[in-house]
Amino acid sequence: MPAKKPRRRGRLIVIALVMLLVAGLGYGAYWSVSTVRASFPQVSGEIAIDGLSAPVTVTRDGNGIPQLYADSAQDLFRAQGYVHAQDRFWEMDVRRHMTAGRLSEMFGEDQVETDAFLRTLGWHDVAQQEYDELLSEETKAYLQAYADGVNAYLAENSGEEISVEYAALGFVNSYEPEEWDPVDSVAWLKAMAWDLRGNMQEEIDRSLLAERLSPEEIEQLYPDYPFDRNNPIVQENGGSDPDAGEPPGESLPGGGLPEGDGLPDDGLPAGAGDALGGASTQLAAIADSLDSVPALLGTNGSGIGSNSWVVHGDNTTTGMPLLANDPHLAPSLPGVWYQMGLHCSEVSAECPFDVSGFTFSGMPGVVIGHNQDISWGLTNLGADVTDLRLEKLSDGNYLRDGEQIPYETRNETIEVAGGDPREITVRSTGNGPIISDREEEYASVGDSAPVDSSAPDRGEGYAVSLSWTALEPSRTMDAVFSLNTASDWDEFRAAAQDFAVPSQNLIYADTAGNIGYQAPGLIPVRGQGDGRYPSPGWDSAYDWQDYIPQDELPWELNPDRGYIVTANQAVVGEDYDYALTDDWSYGTRSQRIEDLIRGTIEDGGKISMGDMQSIQLDNSNEMAKLLVPHLLRIDISDPYIREAQALLEGWDYTQDADSPAAAYYNAVWRNLLQLAFGNKLPKELRVEDQCLRVPPADESQPLENPGGGARLITECGERSPETAQPDGGDRWFEVVRGILEDPDNEWWQAPATTDQPEAGNRDELLARAMRDARWELTAELGKDIDTWSWGRLHRLMLNNQTLGTEGPGPVQWLLNRGPWNLAGGTDAVDASGWNAAGGYDITWVPSMRMVVSLDNFDESLWINLTGASGHAYHGNYTDQTTMWADGEYLPWAFSAEAVEERAEHTLTLTPPGSS
Repeated sequence: MPAKKPRRRGRLIVIALVMLLVAGLGYGAYWSVSTVRASFPQVSGEIAIDGLSAPVTVTRDGNGIPQLYADSAQDLFRAQGYVHAQDRFWEMDVRRHMTAGRLSEMFGEDQVETDAFLRTLGWHDVAQQEYDELLSEETKAYLQAYADGVNAYLAENSGEEISVEYAALGFVNSYEPEEWDPVDSVAWLKAMAWDLRGNMQEEIDRSLLAERLSPEEIEQLYPDYPFDRNNPIVQENGGSDPDAGEPPGESLPGGGLPEGDGLPDDGLPAGAGDALGGASTQLAAIADSLDSVPALLGTNGSGIGSNSWVVHGDNTTTGMPLLANDPHLAPSLPGVWYQMGLHCSEVSAECPFDVSGFTFSGMPGVVIGHNQDISWGLTNLGADVTDLRLEKLSDGNYLRDGEQIPYETRNETIEVAGGDPREITVRSTGNGPIISDREEEYASVGDSAPVDSSAPDRGEGYAVSLSWTALEPSRTMDAVFSLNTASDWDEFRAAAQDFAVPSQNLIYADTAGNIGYQAPGLIPVRGQGDGRYPSPGWDSAYDWQDYIPQDELPWELNPDRGYIVTANQAVVGEDYDYALTDDWSYGTRSQRIEDLIRGTIEDGGKISMGDMQSIQLDNSNEMAKLLVPHLLRIDISDPYIREAQALLEGWDYTQDADSPAAAYYNAVWRNLLQLAFGNKLPKELRVEDQCLRVPPADESQPLENPGGGARLITECGERSPETAQPDGGDRWFEVVRGILEDPDNEWWQAPATTDQPEAGNRDELLARAMRDARWELTAELGKDIDTWSWGRLHRLMLNNQTLGTEGPGPVQWLLNRGPWNLAGGTDAVDASGWNAAGGYDITWVPSMRMVVSLDNFDESLWINLTGASGHAYHGNYTDQTTMWADGEYLPWAFSAEAVEERAEHTLTLTPPGSS
């Protein structure tokens, strides 16, 4: 993946805001305080809003978490839209402009390229089709009620009354938010699916690696899943319930995979091996485009994921199931989740909602949580639901099975704040939209790469199109409401059948004592090819033949082992009849969770609520248990380096924020990856002009860093980015594990530098990594190792998603918060992830944590990364963050009595004229 382009979003806005803030201390201070406070919502008293049929009560606790009580479902969702808009409308507005490819209308010409790419994908068009043709009338009514609530808020508020960001925006353009449309909510599901789309990046990376590395070397960098060591999710073929139906993997009625996969021995699609050389520039540029699209949920790459698990009541102290979930997403401010309860005053067929949990601002319903009967959690399944297709285009046609077929075109107009509209043309083949059209450089590619005899003449290169399940209209929005009202396992599974994209691992528990798992999703069955590389679009043999039937997707109910763990590992064993993906997370987190559960219950112990929390906060580094013994066996003669090496003696492999050993080990790991792999990847997979700090050639030079660190020479060169590069995730755990007992493996070789000889084997490279890590941390943390701590390296910053990601200090001071020094690490259960290619700052986190007691919902616990409010300086802006960082939780009130006990503010939304 090429270097990241600088994010220039809102540059004009940033400049205007800075000018405003620094124009004069007195006026700037007055403006910032008065303007920020103008957007704080009313949380007590009464507000009349159009469309309500009866009053709705909104109670908030001290953390601003609202619980809504209404007499009808339409009133409930109308109130949800209103309350979401009170706290988070700026976030909602940016999201809908992103999903519609209209960011330029808010932020100007810097966003035109991003909008063009998003228009090519056509998320909003697909969402419109879903709304018009597929969703139930009941779902449409709920979506419309939600939109009416948002619009009721907009009708009485504008500009700075909505959010301080609009006040800043008003200085550079005349933008005013338009009314909310129900389709805006549906389109959010497309953004969610995009961020959790699976292995598209791996397809690109493997293709680019194929130009430089042998098939064997590529397979070493993408090892097989270790089924012999790390268990899949489904282990007991459906469960022990005799009435549960046909288990997956046994006599499935479907045809399964066709005979043969159409792949030659090197794993590349037949007829497209050399053809990939004719598309290398397109693929690299597409990777750059993927990186430029704002990720609303987070980085999609090795190591990132989520945890969930559920323990049967036979193994808990309560005698009923306990369920935990913590999705790992990119940190943002405000956080992606919004806690809320939605309660019908009397639950009935007409008003069936009594649900509480984590919502998305901009979308009605609860995404993760529980109702009065069941609880559920989500982690990303990671199914391969995208395929890149090489296309041969000529004179308005694309090649297909030897025939020339006209491709489709449509014109799009991108409105630009402060500039002229831009016109783009989107081209599509039968395989999907052509995503390689968006930059001029895509047109002249692969001019010198050889093409094998079965591929068409390269000419000016190949275009690249995208097949993706989320571009097919689906009923996922129906599934959200069905999950919210499901009362038992059968209703839960029925709801899951409509959960088409993104494909998720759904875990389940109910008040009858059952636990379960269901894999939903629209997952393709391929003809030839396995989805690991771009396939030849001119050959229909590589088309998707069908989708895996919903009743044949993996599931499990009440397994004999007494628990179910999902953490993005393989879903099923190797005997399953369908291909889900080969690009799983490798099971580091899932197996650690399973080991901790099993270690308690094997001898008759019981899992408590406290145990569930301790598992969520476990920060053990599983790779360190293998690598540290090798590091300690190396004879280090330099006393300065030996002093750091000694930190690892007796270390228990936990990554607490105050641990000097964790700081040193992770620095060694980072330098190991760079030495062994970083400079051996193709140039397209490196980042230019990133710098490694190394010790001076003459180590007798004095340490002059004012902070006590070493004076370092800076060497700048090519470094690997966040995907095919050694990011430190558990794929790289598996890669290093595979060569650890092979000390002469070629991957252990590293070239000489100005002050270091060539490393020719494992121990020489590890010695260099320990040396480089010592000097790096001396610069970062000081020369006294007793003052080192992992948290000082491993910091969390919370940045406003739009105006806080760049710009001078005053803007960041106004909108951003941090840093927090954190425990945990990449692929610890407490997965505060960092990228080994870019440093130790945190790139993904447990975006929330919850532990649900099915014995008594009021004993459940939850915590959010930030807070309920999206308004800077509001008391609930980041009020949960320090608790979250310290591993603490909030009580999760559900019953009316518990909600009343925690209530600090009560707002009544009334029909007009009812007071």
